[in-house]
Amino acid sequence: MKILIALTTLFIISLPAKKCNEKKDGTNIYKGKLEIKALCMNYTIRLVEGSMDTSMVVPQWRDETTGKTYKNAFGLANPCDFPASIKEGDEFYFTIDTVKARNCAVCMAYYPTPQKKLIIKVRQ
Repeated sequence: MKILIALTTLFIISLPAKKCNEKKDGTNIYKGKLEIKALCMNYTIRLVEGSMDTSMVVPQWRDETTGKTYKNAFGLANPCDFPASIKEGDEFYFTIDTVKARNCAVCMAYYPTPQKKLIIKVRQ
């Protein structure tokens, strides 16, 4: 009996621990900050926490309007799915969404955003 308990304990200890930023289904969860909430849903988000492929974000992006620089920034590719309750400066958790962005009506006024855009799904 003691051998069975010891073997079970050894088995459980030897299992690899799940990453803190990974759900049970293997989807990575990241923490972002809405840095710029400009007119016509020209949103800039900064990756705050989580290990993301660096080719998906702009390592250092400068807002030509304000001159401010942001690290690990990206533009929002699906503004119509982004919660209106998130305000500029708010931090939130999200996953990368692999579905095609849903089209919706957005005004055409320009505000600079990083050239790399991501479709994300905000975690509630």
